[in-house]
Amino acid sequence: METRAITRFVRVSPRKVRLVVDQIRGKGVEEALNVLKFIPKRSAAIVAKTVRAAVANAEATQSVDVDRLYVKRAAVGEGGMWKRFMPRAMGRATRIRKRLSHITVVVDERR
Repeated sequence: METRAITRFVRVSPRKVRLVVDQIRGKGVEEALNVLKFIPKRSAAIVAKTVRAAVANAEATQSVDVDRLYVKRAAVGEGGMWKRFMPRAMGRATRIRKRLSHITVVVDERR
């Protein structure tokens, strides 16, 4: 039985978070957390927190062996944007889009 955790409205671009999430998909939970510990990106800590939340959800809702859990699915979706303007030359303005992410991690027990 799979269990999931979702972290919404993370202030990191989805494109950057996908680079981190691609590294842990299909791995065991313990191995995934070790990999995330050594990835030098800001989103690695956020993804690790989401993985730990999914494991905690699995422990709380079902009787599972934590050592047999693995990352079944890990996805990053776009979560909207903050729109800002930056002044430019000759009285013009340029739009700045600060992107947000939704991170979903699904863990399941390996059979």
